[in-house]
Amino acid sequence: MNAPIKKKDDMAMSDQFSGDLSRNEVEMDLSKFLEIMKDNSDLKDQIRDLQGPAQAEKVNPYQRWIHMAKTVDAWRIFPRVFVSVYIVLLYDVVTWFMTIEEPNLEQSALVSIVVGAMAAVFGIYAGTSGQSKKFKGED
Repeated sequence: MNAPIKKKDDMAMSDQFSGDLSRNEVEMDLSKFLEIMKDNSDLKDQIRDLQGPAQAEKVNPYQRWIHMAKTVDAWRIFPRVFVSVYIVLLYDVVTWFMTIEEPNLEQSALVSIVVGAMAAVFGIYAGTSGQSKKFKGED
């Protein structure tokens, strides 16, 4: 009364699966997989039915704030304002420096720092866009 040893084809015909579980690989019959997916979908439908229409129609009271925050983030309002204000500051400092008859060391150092920092500000502004994140593979 020894049970016959099942071959791989016999195992696939039954409702079992096999594979290398140490590498997260599983071999499963397609019909069995589709049956599991249908069961999963049926369970989700039952959960939705149990929650009722009141739960489905419930609206987050902060949804408008969330949309506004996403819009501000997508339009990059604060970085644009910051760079615009810095450009005005840079313009004012450079025009002030050009009006000085004999600038001293401290004044020229101030202008050097403001002009040099503009390169850093622009570099940070240009490097934080969503498109550059996708290009670098961060997103």
